[in-house]
Amino acid sequence: MIIDHPLLGPRDSAEFTYMGDARLIDRPNPNDTDAAATFFDYAYLRDNPAGWHRELWFHEAGDRSWLVVTRNTLTHEISKVELARDVARAQGRSK
Repeated sequence: MIIDHPLLGPRDSAEFTYMGDARLIDRPNPNDTDAAATFFDYAYLRDNPAGWHRELWFHEAGDRSWLVVTRNTLTHEISKVELARDVARAQGRSK
């Protein structure tokens, strides 16, 4: 599978490590009154979708960037690759 890195161009997926659902970018607020339950869901409950899904990938054997890859889990077709920092900033989570 080829991942078209936004900065480096097409790269073999062997350079990357799959890190899970891209919703992990949206970390719960630890100060909320239901923080324990919210963090439990955040840490342990995951969907296992068939079809299009947004995933976090880490470029471990390259520039060590984090990517959000929109990929079809049935065909492995990739429709979009974004830098995770840009996704987080767009969601108002600039760090």
